[in-house]
Amino acid sequence: MSDLLPEVLGHLEKLVSFDTRNPPREIGTGGIFDYLRSQLAGFEVTVTDHGAGAVSMLAVRGAPKRVFNVHLDTVPSSPAWTADPHVLRVTADRAIALGACDIKGAAAGLVAAARATAGDAAFLFTTDEEANDARCIAAFLAGKHGFGEAIVAEPTMGEAVLAHRGISSVLVKFRGHAGHASGQQARDQSALHAAIRWGGRAMDFVQAQDHLRFGGLTGLRFNIGRVEGGIKANMIAPSAELRFGFRPLPSQSPAALHEQLRGFAPAGMLESYEETFSGPSLPSGDVARAEERRLAARDLADELGLPIGNAVDFWTEASLFSQAGLTAFVFGPGDIAQAHTADEWVALDQLATVAAHYQRLLG
Repeated sequence: MSDLLPEVLGHLEKLVSFDTRNPPREIGTGGIFDYLRSQLAGFEVTVTDHGAGAVSMLAVRGAPKRVFNVHLDTVPSSPAWTADPHVLRVTADRAIALGACDIKGAAAGLVAAARATAGDAAFLFTTDEEANDARCIAAFLAGKHGFGEAIVAEPTMGEAVLAHRGISSVLVKFRGHAGHASGQQARDQSALHAAIRWGGRAMDFVQAQDHLRFGGLTGLRFNIGRVEGGIKANMIAPSAELRFGFRPLPSQSPAALHEQLRGFAPAGMLESYEETFSGPSLPSGDVARAEERRLAARDLADELGLPIGNAVDFWTEASLFSQAGLTAFVFGPGDIAQAHTADEWVALDQLATVAAHYQRLLG
C-alpha cells in the first residue's frame, strides 16, 4: 500500500462529510471549497459560482500544461444505506461513504499527492456533473485556460480510459384524439398507441446496429426510461410523452441518429421531439479526428506510465475537454459498479495505487 494512504483517507473523511448531493445541489462557495483551499497551500485558487449550486475551483501551482479535473457532487443517497452516507467507514479493504468511489477518492488522492510534492500542478474541482448540467466545464473551456491536456477523474480501476460513448436524452410528445375506446378508431388515434409503435420501431433499429464497432465498444445503447399519458382504459389517450436516452459510439453521428429516431413516429402524431441533454463521445469529432485524438491520448498515457484500460459505456466530462481540442482521458480509483449504489465504496488498494500515480506525476 502507498505511504500516502493514511493521508488520503484523512482527506476523504473530510470531503465526504460535506453534503454535495446533486440534486438538490445546494452547494455554495464555502464548505468543501474552504477545506480544499486550506489544504492546498502554495496554490493560486479561484472559486467561481456559476449559479444553481454549480461551483468550480481552479487551483494552480507553477506553470502546468495539464489539468486534473474532479467533480465533487454526488448522486442522492437512497434509503437503502445502512449507515450515515456522509460518515466515512473504513474496513480492512474498503472505504465506504457517499462519493467515496464517485469520485471524492480521487480528490483526496490529488490533495495528498500535492502536499507531498512541489511540482507544477493544476486541479479543477466542479459540482455539476451528476445532473447533466456541465456549466462549470463549459465556462472553464470558454476562458483562456492555457492547458493542452486533461485527466478527468472517474472510477476506472486505476487505468487510463481513452474512449467512451456519447450520450443524449430526449423528450418526445405524441398527440391523439380523445374519444370512446370502443370504436375501431382507438387503434390509430391513441397517443399512447403512437408512443408504443414508436418504441417498437426504435428498438428494432437499435438491434440492427449491433454489428457496429469502435475501440472495443459495440452497437448502440438505448433505453426508454418513462412513458406517460392517457386517462383510463375505455378512453382514447389524447396525449402521451416518452423519455428515452441513447449512447452512440464515437463513430456514430448523433444528428443522424436523431433524424432516424424522429422519423419513427406515426404520421401526424408527433407533437414535439426535444433533446434535453447531450454530451459528445470520447474522443470527439468525426471518425478520422476521433481516431487521431484517441491515438494522442494513448501516447500521453504511455508517456505518463499509466496502464491503459478498455473503452467504457458510461459518459464522462473528458469528452468536453476532447471536444475543445485538449488531449484527454479518464483515470481514477474505484469500480463504476460501486458508484451510485447504497453503501458505495472504493477499494483501499485502488486509492493507494492511484495516489501513488498522482504523486509521481506531480513530483
